[in-house]
Amino acid sequence: MAIAILAFFGVFLLIASAGLLLFYRETMVKRIQSVISGNKPQPKETITGKLQSASSSIGVVVESLEKVIPKSQSEISVVQQRLIRAGFREDGAVKYFYGSKVVVIIALCLVVTLTGLAAKSPLIFYIAAVGLGYLAPDFWLGRRISSRQSRIRLTLPDLLDLLVICVEAGLGIDQATARAAKELAPTHPVIADELDIVVLEQRAGRPRADAWRHMAERTDVEVVRNLVSMLVQSEQFGTSIAKTLRTHSETLRTQRIQTVEEMAAKTTVKLIFPLVLFIFPCLFLVTLGPAVILMSDEFKNFLH
Repeated sequence: MAIAILAFFGVFLLIASAGLLLFYRETMVKRIQSVISGNKPQPKETITGKLQSASSSIGVVVESLEKVIPKSQSEISVVQQRLIRAGFREDGAVKYFYGSKVVVIIALCLVVTLTGLAAKSPLIFYIAAVGLGYLAPDFWLGRRISSRQSRIRLTLPDLLDLLVICVEAGLGIDQATARAAKELAPTHPVIADELDIVVLEQRAGRPRADAWRHMAERTDVEVVRNLVSMLVQSEQFGTSIAKTLRTHSETLRTQRIQTVEEMAAKTTVKLIFPLVLFIFPCLFLVTLGPAVILMSDEFKNFLH
């Protein structure tokens, strides 16, 4: 057991020393270059600059830790698609994700060691810490995807209303999309971000149908898929886009009302369990408790 703890701390110290070297590498290079070139030392950085450099250095450390976890190319593509659905489109998002797994595993192992849980059953607690640390970023990413999809689902009727207003005012669907993305950015940044990508893809030369299909694939929301198929069919058959968008918006609002009514109808069934487990026993205790006490006293007097 002692050998395992020493080995763990040895690996942790090696990783920490590598992180420190990466953290101070840029500062050391600047100092060496200033000495060689004979230039005057640069003025001191501000607190904001130091925080930015520290965050970038920490990011480099996290990216270097992702090499510890074995992974296949297919797994990387799946994770990258999930990260895009969660709103992380940076180049190093996959490396940050796998590096966070290693960081969480190390943190949980340290917690197990410092709290003394390892003394009771080291194998079970260390295995649990490694498994939980490996799966925790996946759970967090799933929650982030669900939250982002729910935001898109709730803000889609407002987007459709704004597109209807822009189209009826004389704008084309492409100009209406760009205008809607600009207007929705302060209040609905998630759907505005997706629309900005659609506008950029169209400006790059991609067909309108393909740009909207890519939006449906990125978001993985059923109502967005229905909207894309409706727009593609409207463009193919030459129907009025404004009427189609208005009809689809009314359908979405009706579905939202029906969903709320369904949730309200389920509350009566869900309230049975707290009523039976918590409220009814208290009522029985208050109403029948005094009667039980009086009956027990009467039985005692009768027996005596």
